[in-house]
Amino acid sequence: MKAVQINNVSKAYFTSEGKKTALENITFSLDEGSLSVIGGENGSGKSVLMNIISGLEKPDCGSVITSGRTGLVFQEADTQILGETVEEDISFGPDNLNFSKEKKESAIENALETTALSAKRNYPARFLSGGEKRRLAVAGIIAMDNSIIIFDEPYANLDFGGVKQVNSLIKKLKEQKKTVIILT
Repeated sequence: MKAVQINNVSKAYFTSEGKKTALENITFSLDEGSLSVIGGENGSGKSVLMNIISGLEKPDCGSVITSGRTGLVFQEADTQILGETVEEDISFGPDNLNFSKEKKESAIENALETTALSAKRNYPARFLSGGEKRRLAVAGIIAMDNSIIIFDEPYANLDFGGVKQVNSLIKKLKEQKKTVIILT
């Protein structure tokens, strides 16, 4: 089954310099549980495509069909941190999706375990390392039971240890049959 089906998607913006085409007649599909890398230069439309797949933006024309909820891990993970502690941050999504207390607790435990953040459960989220913050952003997505996860430049500003942490997490997500898209 297809996790993502993009059909003839186009998107343009109007600036002071005129019309700028970000995407033009993009068509592709991704299988459920796949790992895909979408590469391109800065300004090539990767982030626009990510926003369209996740529903944050609408295409000017074309269609986007996904098999489940899509979560985004932004390049700057700090922009996604909303809770004071790791646990508070992870619970933000389940709270807004009105999960029952039991479902929320189970989702938080699974997210902490999957991202190897259990030991940091009550730690101040803002004091995590770069790699830990990126894993925390993913934990929030996992807790909402998103089946499609998009990483925008997942290795940006990380040291070797942080890169290893993110790679380990991506491997776990693949083992869990999540559809992973990496933009670079």
